[in-house]
Amino acid sequence: MIDATFLKWPFFEDRHVRYAEALRAWVGTEVDGLVDHDDTDGSCRRIVRKLGDDGWLRAAIPEAYGGLYPALDVRTLCLSRETLAYRDGLADFAFAMQGLGSGPISLFGSDDVKRHYLPKVARGEAIAAFALSEPEAGSDVAAMSTTAVPDGLGHARIDGRKTWISNGGIADYYIVFARSGEAPGARGLSAYVVDADTPGLTIEERIEVIAPHPLATLRFEGCRIPLSKRIGSPGEGFKVAMATLDVFRSTVGAASLGFARRAMDEALRHASSRHLFGAPLAELQMTQAALAEMATNVDTAALLVYRAAWTKDQGAARVTREAAMAKMHATEAAQSVIDKAVQIFGGLGVTKGVKVEELYRENRALRIYEGATEVQKVVIARELLKMLNNSRSRDELGDGR
Repeated sequence: MIDATFLKWPFFEDRHVRYAEALRAWVGTEVDGLVDHDDTDGSCRRIVRKLGDDGWLRAAIPEAYGGLYPALDVRTLCLSRETLAYRDGLADFAFAMQGLGSGPISLFGSDDVKRHYLPKVARGEAIAAFALSEPEAGSDVAAMSTTAVPDGLGHARIDGRKTWISNGGIADYYIVFARSGEAPGARGLSAYVVDADTPGLTIEERIEVIAPHPLATLRFEGCRIPLSKRIGSPGEGFKVAMATLDVFRSTVGAASLGFARRAMDEALRHASSRHLFGAPLAELQMTQAALAEMATNVDTAALLVYRAAWTKDQGAARVTREAAMAKMHATEAAQSVIDKAVQIFGGLGVTKGVKVEELYRENRALRIYEGATEVQKVVIARELLKMLNNSRSRDELGDGR
């Protein structure tokens, strides 16, 4: 990483700087030997196990269950994803899903559920997954049709389909959100831990995407899940999902930030060594303008990502607006940075096996998952309008009306 001066920003404490530097050194020696992009399932299994063996997954788990800090530290999660993504997209993916797939348990799980699952996640012995999206209910969670019906014998029967599920097919368990019927819409959802070997759960389809990752459609047919494996109270599924995304949405921006930094570094090196018309490409003013725009996009993305992470770590109950801004801007800015890097590389930039081509494919999905850019705009606008309405209410109370 050519520029790591962001670690001197006031968002970070000494422990964050030490962590980032140690992880960067580990990534430089370990990741390449674990990754085979022609074997995504095997790569993810190897990465998760090595991350667990060497203690890095502790950042995704509370201290009481084998983790690093008493509560999830969002700045550490973001630094982890940025550092891993800088090196390899699959390494970032493997770490991220251990966090997202265990986040609902960390935040809302019973003590028994936490004790059973979280230490295994921290050690890399259990691969986690988060099953929210459906064929007709991606961004619109309230349209969910998968059902969880209590059988009166201490279990719920889950029926339905989930799709675009990361780690689908290799996970040891899934956090499954289903309509439990306590109220209409989003207020009638609940969350459950469903082990991968539960009778009635099958992998309907493996999904191939432009940047290969383990991804699948799941089918649930009469899956009986003990109510003791429900996460949170009945009807709190939407709350569980949104609170989890409130923590991890900023980390998506951090992953894009890692991709963007790598693209900028690749472009700087290439422009400095590639000669055009008898001089380095970097001496052309158009190239310099592109590099300046790339650097500015990287810094603005970093500021928003670590502002959101810092705010959450300071004890904010929710950072919905800040996290949405971070995710939206960082993923879009990264695509601009990477596109400029591809342009600087010219024909090489669209050649398979060249890093900037890989980054172009890796970042594209981040602009969609965990809430597409368009959804983030709606979230931000609604939060602003909510702030306006709250301000008006306070003004009216102050006037005695």
